[in-house]
Amino acid sequence: MRSRFDPAWLDAQYNNRALVPDHAAYFERWGRASALAREGSAGAQLDLAYGSADGETLDLFPPSASAGGPAPVLVFIHGGYWRALDKSDFSFVAPALNAAGALVVVPNYALCPAVTIEHITLQMVAALAWTWRNAARFGGDASRIVVAGHSAGGHAAAMMVSCRWKQVAADLPAQLVRAGLAISGLYDLEPLRHTPFLQPDLRLTAASVARLSPAFFPRPRAAPLVAVAGADESEEFQRQNRLIRDVWGPTAVPVCETLPEANHLSILTSLADPAGRLHDFALRLLGLR
Repeated sequence: MRSRFDPAWLDAQYNNRALVPDHAAYFERWGRASALAREGSAGAQLDLAYGSADGETLDLFPPSASAGGPAPVLVFIHGGYWRALDKSDFSFVAPALNAAGALVVVPNYALCPAVTIEHITLQMVAALAWTWRNAARFGGDASRIVVAGHSAGGHAAAMMVSCRWKQVAADLPAQLVRAGLAISGLYDLEPLRHTPFLQPDLRLTAASVARLSPAFFPRPRAAPLVAVAGADESEEFQRQNRLIRDVWGPTAVPVCETLPEANHLSILTSLADPAGRLHDFALRLLGLR
């Protein structure tokens, strides 16, 4: 019988570039759409520093429509297995959310193997803390922050709804994040420790897996997490999606869905599309629908 940690099987399950043969075309389209998004956002604030270390900058896109009053804030954390891609590749998620009345923040982070996943997670904590402290300066409502993320960013979204913010800094509220939207997220990092094409960069240990796997955490009681994966994703990504609902339960994960006809990359179209299922989830979490 095949071991759950068979290296060849794990490589096949987690190598999304191999699973999506036209992945380069997606990245090219994302780049073009993101450049247009930055050019088309008159009030965009690019490369704002949320810290002083490598990679600690973010882009901020203000709402182009408003229902009056401060805007809810969506912080989008990009994927790339913690070792690839950049915030500038994902500006394209902002325009439709801006048009619906949301302030969108897209943070960057340093990449493995120069840093660890734990370092990146703490960078995202710092980015969310910066957003809470500065949202009002840009017309945002710090009491309505939603964190969304894709792939490794989905892992980060789950980590952020689990964060004990009062232990980060005394000025932060206990419930800094109102809700999370995890898209094709990773919640149990143990398989990645045994995945040959990833482990040399991620350098996971048994101890770091325990510290960094949301599936091993107590369920968060304040901020719900919406978990979605694509129907055309690998067996393991679909298992990861079900896992967080199974271990945290329906109170903490009120929605756990598989999006039809979506692979690991095409699923993001649903967030950027005003008619998309993920766009609808984001607006509902933000209180805009």
